[in-house]
Amino acid sequence: MAKPGNPFGAHRVIEPKGVLPQPAIKVDNDMSEIYDNEILVDVDILNIDSASFTQIKQQANGDVEEIKKIMLDIVARFGKHKNPVTGSGGMFIGRVAKIGEKLAHRDLKVGDKIASLVSLSLTPLRIDEIIEVKKDIDQVRIKGQAILFESGIYAKLPTDIPEELSLAVLDVAGAPAQTARLVKPGDTVVIIGATGKSGVLCAYEAKKRAGITGKVIGIGTNPKKIEDLKSLNLCDEILKLDCTDALSCYDAILKSTNGKLADLVINCVNIENTEMASILMCRDGGTVYFFSMATSFTKAALGAEGVGKDVTMLIGNGYAKDHAEITINLLRESPELRKFYETKYVNK
Repeated sequence: MAKPGNPFGAHRVIEPKGVLPQPAIKVDNDMSEIYDNEILVDVDILNIDSASFTQIKQQANGDVEEIKKIMLDIVARFGKHKNPVTGSGGMFIGRVAKIGEKLAHRDLKVGDKIASLVSLSLTPLRIDEIIEVKKDIDQVRIKGQAILFESGIYAKLPTDIPEELSLAVLDVAGAPAQTARLVKPGDTVVIIGATGKSGVLCAYEAKKRAGITGKVIGIGTNPKKIEDLKSLNLCDEILKLDCTDALSCYDAILKSTNGKLADLVINCVNIENTEMASILMCRDGGTVYFFSMATSFTKAALGAEGVGKDVTMLIGNGYAKDHAEITINLLRESPELRKFYETKYVNK
């Protein structure tokens, strides 16, 4: 009989005792035995969180071998891939190797291909070999294993969507699902980082939900990516702005909305110091949704107070009910959207 485990994975925490796996400094990544409520997975691909991978690439000066060393060091030190600078992780896809007896009732069997829907920052992980680093799409092919806890969520990979594409969009599935909840008909929505992986999905949902009486304004910095976004016709207006420059962003959105500002601002960028631009572009009584893992709670909370902004600020929860199915269905619903992502993530 396997040892009984805590539903939230606390039994894997090494340091400090008494915390859950995500805030823990170090977790046990010994895969030789699993607890009765764990799923052991042979991992094929890691999709590293955008903020984390951007930081790692900068630290490595873009050198692939150095990226490998940094990633291996993170896992060796912490038993999981939790970037010590950004605090974020990512997700994986792999094949189920073993299922604890307590979870035998689940609709899952050995050999099933699944994507984890919980962060690598809490997932016990062992990397035996890094086979390939796809640094343009934040994906790393490995040989290794990971543990999913009883409370850990996952999705069986669809058979009609390529694996690399499924992994890419499922990594940010919380963003479009939450956008669908937040956007109301007639809303003016500003999306910071609208040209990125999560931003495009948010723009698609925002356009659908705001309707013909609403307005979706996308913000990006890369001219090529802005042109790609324009081709999808998801935004009523696309602005090239530096969102670390809060005042320029405020002036641009003030002009674009005839002084009304946005009902909802969605922040999807992977860089720091964009909190104040997000807050200033939102009207009093509006909502700012921080999906970015580069967000500082302190900067957002004290910054809003400092400029006298009465806005509701939401932290981007990577989980929303049925978020995996919602996001995969967006690709089935829109051939244009699917082609856009296939161009970027399939066979790269």
